[in-house]
Amino acid sequence: MLARGHRMRSAEDFRHTIRRGARGAQPTLVTHVVLSARVPETGGQTSVGFVVSKAVGSAVDRNRVKRRLRHLMRDRVDALPPGSRVVVRALPPSQAAGSATLAEQLDAALARAGAR
Repeated sequence: MLARGHRMRSAEDFRHTIRRGARGAQPTLVTHVVLSARVPETGGQTSVGFVVSKAVGSAVDRNRVKRRLRHLMRDRVDALPPGSRVVVRALPPSQAAGSATLAEQLDAALARAGAR
């Protein structure tokens, strides 16, 4: 599970990251990344948020996808520059994708957004 301190909770943080962040798209997900130099007053803590819409599936399916993405980001959050912000948006194909596929595409999306 992703540590509580790394979870993005503010709607303003989500909005800023999605609008100003570099975008990395893959078939199952899209990442928006704002590196620490462009984030005002982060306090050095990297934060990650998740967006899983109803297009992904039922509430059970959405929560399953969100849990899998949180688990994958837990291992990757330390590789990000301190103070960065990341929003991971799950697309409908993420429901049927395996964990290995999600991990591979998450790495590719982060690399494409310039976070790695």
